[in-house]
Amino acid sequence: MSENRTGNSIHPVDEMLPLSKLFAYGLQHVLAMYAGAVAVPIIVAQAMHLTPDQLIHLINADLFTCGIATLIQTLGFWKVGARIPMIQGVTFASVTPMILIGIEHGITAIYGAIILAGLFTFFIAPWFSRLIRFFPPVVTGTIITIIGITLLPVSVRWIGGGGSPSSPDFANPMHLFLAFITLGIVILVYRYGKGFVSNIAVLIGLICGTVIAMVLGQTDFAEVGRSDWFGIITPFSFGFPTFDVGSVISMIIVMLVVMVETTGDCIAIGEIVGKPIGRKNLAQCLRADGLSTFIGGVFNSFPYTAFAQNVGLIAVTRVKSRFVVAGSGIILIALGLFPKMAAVVACIPNSVLGGAGLAMFGMIIASGIRALSKVDFEGNYNLMLVAVSIGISMITLTVPTFFQNFPDAAKIILQSGITLGSLTAVVLNLILNGVGEEAAVEEE
Repeated sequence: MSENRTGNSIHPVDEMLPLSKLFAYGLQHVLAMYAGAVAVPIIVAQAMHLTPDQLIHLINADLFTCGIATLIQTLGFWKVGARIPMIQGVTFASVTPMILIGIEHGITAIYGAIILAGLFTFFIAPWFSRLIRFFPPVVTGTIITIIGITLLPVSVRWIGGGGSPSSPDFANPMHLFLAFITLGIVILVYRYGKGFVSNIAVLIGLICGTVIAMVLGQTDFAEVGRSDWFGIITPFSFGFPTFDVGSVISMIIVMLVVMVETTGDCIAIGEIVGKPIGRKNLAQCLRADGLSTFIGGVFNSFPYTAFAQNVGLIAVTRVKSRFVVAGSGIILIALGLFPKMAAVVACIPNSVLGGAGLAMFGMIIASGIRALSKVDFEGNYNLMLVAVSIGISMITLTVPTFFQNFPDAAKIILQSGITLGSLTAVVLNLILNGVGEEAAVEEE
């Protein structure tokens, strides 16, 4: 592991700031990732037709476990945790597979798959860190792009009001007004806001859009008054987990994709804070993802990975202390213990979420395009790799029932455009480019 000290001075990563600054900078990280953190439980709850109470519980459990995962990654113990300023959140790569598992086998099968996939990630981490050469930038950039594209239909349905497209009320003028006024606010804040304000453009858009909806009588906050001020997150609230082989395999594949995402973020943060990441550090980082995902399954939450938007926040603020992000973890745990906060989030109209989601998911596509812009496409087969991988990922996006005649175990994997496209990118890279030389992560 890299030394934490240079001479007699403390490395900026290990610098302990005054409590007031830890809180202010930590809160900034939380606000930058909050909208993305609560998006996944909202998507899953709506797809599973859960009750408002269950949605509130999911959001609380998610925030609570986000905090635990962030503390594990930043503070670390034994051989777990990269000990760098890396905030953790739910990966969007798991959304579609979780919904498919839940619809096919029930919500307890989701948590059974998450628990076993978390354990798999924890134990495979040392070996995976040696296989990074199979995931060059062309593959990771393609995967990030696919994630954003396959999530866009979610925001489109939100814009329409969240109901069935065949409903007479779908995409009525009021829904469209709220969606696009929210999107306009996000764009204006992102364009004209400075630093911290610009970083929370999505959150500001959600707040303003919800206020406008409230003024227009399009949202109801009665559930907030009925919610408790304080709640304890209990394990297995939806019942003891069940284990379906196809579901577990699907979630393991998701975690392999997550490990690729985490690797890129870990290396990027290491470069920004001046702490080079070697295989040993990477293995510790991936173990933290695995342990956090296991804990997420126990506490009715989801798989965890680094939040990319916070990587950019570190670069902008130049605050490198991992204890700042550990402070974010404590704030997230506190937010998870107050159901009224989750109730407020649950009252956000679907159309408002759609406007913000269009920008949020679009930014994921933009991040993938930015990653691909650094890839060499001359004199190689990378263009074909990207084209075919994205094309195959679109199969179930255009025809959701395309694989309906396949066995159930296969459908869990094939019906996720993210999983199918990611596997295609890895396989095509091996076929077209070969294994290649040593990857981006060198042995220390």
